[in-house]
Amino acid sequence: MTALIALGSRRELFVDHFLIEHLNEAALHLHPPIRREVVYQVSQPWDNACTGCYNLTQDGDRVLLYYRGFYPIGADYADGAASQTTNLAVSADGIHFKQPELGLVEFNGTRKNNVLIQGHESHNFCVFLDANPAADPAQRFKAVGGTGQSNLHGFASPDGLHWTPVKEGPLDVTGAFDSVNVALWDAHIGRYRLFSRYFDTTGARVRAIQSCTSEDFIHWTQPQPHQYADDVPLEHFYTNATTPCPGAEHILLSFPMRFLPERQLDISAMDYPGSGLSDAVFMSSRDGVHWYRPFMEAWVRPGTDQRNWSHRSCTPAPCLVQSADGEWSMYLSENYGWSTNRLRRVVVRPHGFASVRAGYRGGELLTRPLLLEGAALRLNYATSAAGSLRVELQDESGQPLSGYALEEMDPIYGDQLDAPVAWKAGGDLSGLKGRPVRLRVVLQDADLFAVRAA
Repeated sequence: MTALIALGSRRELFVDHFLIEHLNEAALHLHPPIRREVVYQVSQPWDNACTGCYNLTQDGDRVLLYYRGFYPIGADYADGAASQTTNLAVSADGIHFKQPELGLVEFNGTRKNNVLIQGHESHNFCVFLDANPAADPAQRFKAVGGTGQSNLHGFASPDGLHWTPVKEGPLDVTGAFDSVNVALWDAHIGRYRLFSRYFDTTGARVRAIQSCTSEDFIHWTQPQPHQYADDVPLEHFYTNATTPCPGAEHILLSFPMRFLPERQLDISAMDYPGSGLSDAVFMSSRDGVHWYRPFMEAWVRPGTDQRNWSHRSCTPAPCLVQSADGEWSMYLSENYGWSTNRLRRVVVRPHGFASVRAGYRGGELLTRPLLLEGAALRLNYATSAAGSLRVELQDESGQPLSGYALEEMDPIYGDQLDAPVAWKAGGDLSGLKGRPVRLRVVLQDADLFAVRAA
């Protein structure tokens, strides 16, 4: 017997098969982001071709962009890790970024720069705004940074500018931290999570992702390697860019940079040549350990810019910025290893990373039995001008409910992020509270991205 899902009033995304009992002439479909404008271009002496590890934090009406600025390459390499910097840029809209003159760190004889810290922790300093309701206001921002084996440090700040270590020495976490390691507050479980890199040595030595949790950001559980379905091949994941999905925080989204060290095109003209090619993939999880990858194809391809066909380009930055109505902003590093190194904004549909899609000939989705709360069923969907979508509510055995049958609903069409569904007799679901129901959705040239009862 199919397990009953207590959907309640939460939003569910079709990024996996969690709600799905059966698909007929329909399938899960991945939606790549749309590339927009370049928002940051390296230009200062304290930036270079290896500027990277971009990560962003949205704090009210400002977006803070943190990134590794100077990284010793070529003749500068003897300076070592101590010369690396973490730099800051600030924006009011997530598009136009300015470099504040902070006066905090001297670089090349001047403090007139946007450098926050300098040292080996700057290699991959990654920040988040702590949403823990019990967090000390003096530690409203938190970060992790540091490279090498088991050498990841924790930091805290009241303003995102002035940082102090949360403890003496590195955090008690094992891993290979030469990556953008991501820490966050998970309100769904009431704990901090840390997603970091390690090397999987069960077969070939492969860059992989692990996670652990903490109640206080200092004492961490033993890291657990990500687990995937048996038919998912092991691939090099250089970074992870993990984030709870806004408005559906029980779902964790991850955008790893996939690295192929054995592939290489012409790198002779690069400022920082290196072997390997990279792109980005998409995956999701409901517990932080078991990760679902129905889409093995790239979420982001290098594209026609030949300078993206190099090592460590196309790296998604951690953070989803809720920008203009109808879109979310994410960010992608490009041209890594070149003097044209930059950060580009990409946009995604809110809750629209994947969908159940049917073509012009039509298809159907049948959900598992659900317990709904709320007075209305609301959908995130898009159709073509000729497409449509209809919904039928069924009992647990698959029989249509009176007043909610397919023939009692006119087809809907359009492009809506959170639209109520109505049948000819209305759309009130309050009488169904506590009663198991299935959703039968008939689609024609349409995508269904998310569903909720509210």
